Amino acid sequence: MEIQIPYEPRPLQEKIHNELKRFNVICCHRRFGKTVFAINHLIMTACEITNSRLAYIAPTYRQGKAVAYDYLKEYTDPLMKLGGKRHETELKVDLWNGSRIQIFGSDNPDALRGLGFDGVCMDEYALMSPRVWTEVVRPAVADKLGYVIFIGTPMGHNQFWDVYDLAKRRGGKDWYAQLYRASETEIIADEELEEARLTMPEDQYEQEFECSFQAAVSGAYYGKQIQKAEKENRITDVHYDASNDVETWWDLGIGDSTSIWFAQRVGKEIHLIDYYESSGESLAHYAGILRDKGYKYGRHVAPHDITTRELGTGKSRLEVSYDLGLDFEVCPRLEVDHGIEAVRNNLDNCWFDKNKCKYGIDCLRQYRKQFDDRMQTFKNKPLHDWSSHAADAFRYGCSVDGPTRTDWTKPMSVDTRYIV
Repeated sequence: MEIQIPYEPRPLQEKIHNELKRFNVICCHRRFGKTVFAINHLIMTACEITNSRLAYIAPTYRQGKAVAYDYLKEYTDPLMKLGGKRHETELKVDLWNGSRIQIFGSDNPDALRGLGFDGVCMDEYALMSPRVWTEVVRPAVADKLGYVIFIGTPMGHNQFWDVYDLAKRRGGKDWYAQLYRASETEIIADEELEEARLTMPEDQYEQEFECSFQAAVSGAYYGKQIQKAEKENRITDVHYDASNDVETWWDLGIGDSTSIWFAQRVGKEIHLIDYYESSGESLAHYAGILRDKGYKYGRHVAPHDITTRELGTGKSRLEVSYDLGLDFEVCPRLEVDHGIEAVRNNLDNCWFDKNKCKYGIDCLRQYRKQFDDRMQTFKNKPLHDWSSHAADAFRYGCSVDGPTRTDWTKPMSVDTRYIV
C-alpha cells in the first residue's frame, strides 16, 4: 500500500532535511515553518527505523499540546491506515512498525528522565533551561547515538547562542548550523517585512525576523544592562578575595529550584564570584555546598517566607537553617516591582565571573515580563519559568544593603553630650 503524507517541504526545508548531521542548530525567523519541519523529520525517522523512539520538546507542555500535537496527528493520519494508535492524554503516536513519537514540555524535564531516543527536536530552545539539554536530552541520546535538532529564534546571548556558536566552531561530521533571516529566505513578502519593521521596536524586529542574537530579549527586565556589562567587560574572570567576606543570596524552593548567588562587596562594586542551583534537595545539602566551597562567609540573605512554619515539622526553615549553622538575614517583604528596581540600580556596579556564574547570568538575561497573547502586549509582572529562581535570589540580595548582621551586634560608641 502506498501512503502519501501531506507534507510538501519548502526548498529550504528540504535542503535542511538532506543536510542534517547528528547535532543540528537551526536558527530561523518567524513563520519559517520550523515546527512543521521538525515534526515531519521525526515522522521520517519513525518510518525508516523500526521501533524507534522520537521526542519533540516544546518550551512548555501546554505549547506542545496546543501546536505540535495537532501537526503530529495531521501528518501521521495517513499512516494510521497501516495500524498504530494515538494516545491523546500522553500526546504520543505509535506507528505500525513499533516506532513512537511523543510530545514533551521542557517545563517538566522529569518526564524525559530514564528514556532513550533515536531523535529529539528541541523547538524554541532559547526559551528552555539549558539543563534540559545537558542533564536530560544529551544522556538520552547517548546509547542509541540519536540525533538532536535545536531550532528556534534567538533571544539574546543565551543557551541557544551558546549551542549555535558551538556548532559553528565544531562543524565536522557531527555538528551542523544554519541561520535563516527573513530578508534572505523570500518566505515573507518584502512589503510585509517593511511594514513589520515600521511598526515593531527595532530590537524586536531584528530578533524575530533577522535572527539577531545581539538584540535585547523582548520584555526582558535586565537584558540591556547585561549587554552593557558584556560590552564593559564586567563579565570576565572574577576571583575570590579570601580577605573579604562572601555574602550569599538565596531563593529557597519548595518542590522547586533553590538558587544561591555568592557575592563580595568591594567598595561600590559587587563581585559575583559564584552561583549554584539545584532542586529536590534538603537544606542540609545546600549547607554542605557552602562548606565545600570553602569561602569565608558574612551574611546569608533569604526571602521573607523562610520564616513560615511547615506543617510537618512545626519549624520554619529559618530555624532549620540555624541548626545547620546558617544564620540568615531575612529580606524585607517588598513589592516585586521595587525589588526589580533595586536590581537595576545595582547591576551597573556588578562584575560577574563568566564561568562560575554563567547559568545565573543566562537567567538574568532571560528574566522577562509575561506576554498577554489576547491583548498582544506585555503584562506588568514577571513570567515564572526556569530563569525566575536566579532572578529572585538576585533581587533579594539587591534589596538589602548597608551593614551586615554582625555589624549591628558590635558595641556602639555614643556621645552622651547630645542625649537629653
